Amino acid sequence: MSHHPVKEVTPLRETECFTVFHRIKDKFDFPYHYHEEYELNMILNASGAQRVVGDRIEEIGDCELVLTGPNLPHGWFNHNCRSKNIVEVTVQWNKDLFSDQFLNKNQLNFIKRMLQISSFGIKFSKSTIQSIAPEILNLHKTVGFDSVIKLMLILRDLSVSKDTELLVEGDMLLDKSLNFRSRRLDVAFDYMNKNFSKLISLNDIAELVNMSEVSFSRFIKKRTGKTFIDNLNEIRLGHATRMLIETSNTVAEICYLCGFNNISNFNRAFKRKKNCTPSAYRLNFSGSRVFI
Repeated sequence: MSHHPVKEVTPLRETECFTVFHRIKDKFDFPYHYHEEYELNMILNASGAQRVVGDRIEEIGDCELVLTGPNLPHGWFNHNCRSKNIVEVTVQWNKDLFSDQFLNKNQLNFIKRMLQISSFGIKFSKSTIQSIAPEILNLHKTVGFDSVIKLMLILRDLSVSKDTELLVEGDMLLDKSLNFRSRRLDVAFDYMNKNFSKLISLNDIAELVNMSEVSFSRFIKKRTGKTFIDNLNEIRLGHATRMLIETSNTVAEICYLCGFNNISNFNRAFKRKKNCTPSAYRLNFSGSRVFI
């Protein structure tokens, strides 16, 4: 598996609302990739396969349902999967299918929010999959106007489902929980995202949002559940994981490029977050020792 995502030009035509691929296969053979469309991917009978979304690598169970937003790298790979009867249904639609004016209506709030946070990749629970799988499996059998209504009903059900999990962390942290957003947090996180490689102090951010250090510390902890430095490290680690995947920089180079002041702190923070060292993470992703 290449660690560099390939840009996919999907077969979705401008005259189509969406496209559905319904496949039964014995292996995963599509590369790690990204595209401009939203994608809802359901996989059945593939226990042991590996999912890669952004910087998140996981072995999946016997059923899987993930929504990825535009340009979010993703892919599924054989890994430990031994099944010869893998069922995969992929639904893709362009981001202009549902206009902002349409999604801003009160009745569509939940769908709007789900599409917004799909930029992190959304994994749906097993109970949700069990309830909605028949609709997704039969979507390719429906044509015309009815197929669009059916897709919207599927999205409606998914948007109100429980126990979803966001797959990508780090530099997009601000949008992960839309309920804690505020103008001051927007400003603070935007600054940290743009300057993660530099020295950033609590005083810098507090002054930026016109608050005292003590007030801002309490504010960010209350709104995010994490301290200022924990949030900053989340952002830096998010960039670090992407560099481990997408560049040939050494671990030490990535450490300093992401704003950590020494390799020990970087390794410790990375292991606490990912349960492995940066070198092990890269090895697990690429399957080679090219960059060690």
